Amino acid sequence: MPVPEPAAPDQESVWDYPRPPRIERTPKLLEVRLGQAVIASTTRGWRVLETSHPPVYFFPAADVRLEFLRERDQRSFCEWKGVCRYFDVVVGDHAVPGAAFQYPQPTPGGEAIAGHYSFYAGELTGVVDGEWVTPQAGGFYSGWITRDLAGPFKGIPGSHGW
Repeated sequence: MPVPEPAAPDQESVWDYPRPPRIERTPKLLEVRLGQAVIASTTRGWRVLETSHPPVYFFPAADVRLEFLRERDQRSFCEWKGVCRYFDVVVGDHAVPGAAFQYPQPTPGGEAIAGHYSFYAGELTGVVDGEWVTPQAGGFYSGWITRDLAGPFKGIPGSHGW
């Protein structure tokens, strides 16, 4: 098992997050960009907090520029949130496959994020209150790492069994 990093006074430890995850409102300004295009921007987002993971942020559909999303024929299943569907993010000739996702009808406990969108940082730029995020490692998870978090974070090599 990993050893949690000590959290500074202005940080929260991802090891204090629960399992199953907690879903809570965040008043922070959340943004997603592809190049100069703003794909989504909100101060009405939700964050999903799960042990060892950085927060996964969800945007209300009204705060997402849906014209940049193209639904994929791709689904997955989360034991905590249910069936997930995926979208490519497309701006002009630039497409980022599977970079957005949503839970249209989450399982009980996940109702707050029904129909909201979340985004993988990386090729897309995630921004929380003006800070560009670091994407959660590993390519499978979609958490956004900011300087107010203490890890280590699931997704790094050797974290499969956490």
